[in-house]
Amino acid sequence: MIPINIEFQSEHDLYISYMPFLKEGGLFVRTVEPYDLGAEVELNILLPDSLEPSLITGEVCWLTPTGAQNGTPAGIGVSFRDDPDKVRFQIEKAIARQLSSSEVTLTM
Repeated sequence: MIPINIEFQSEHDLYISYMPFLKEGGLFVRTVEPYDLGAEVELNILLPDSLEPSLITGEVCWLTPTGAQNGTPAGIGVSFRDDPDKVRFQIEKAIARQLSSSEVTLTM
């Protein structure tokens, strides 16, 4: 399993990376490292205002290559598979006001 460390500085950064349309939730992770679709990853996530990171296992479900047409940064989408700390609910609570926003995100 591939470990990935992610730290979100603000709720806005979290909002533009969150993928609520996935059944269990997910995150877009900016990276230029090559990953394969379906690769298992271990996300070590530090949310804004959190003192300790949470660990989630997931699967790469989306690839955005370097030089994507719409100017989106390179990265991967990771769908959550095992979320023992209920990070999905923590994220949705933190960005609840923004979930209905029309602001463009790094996902769909």
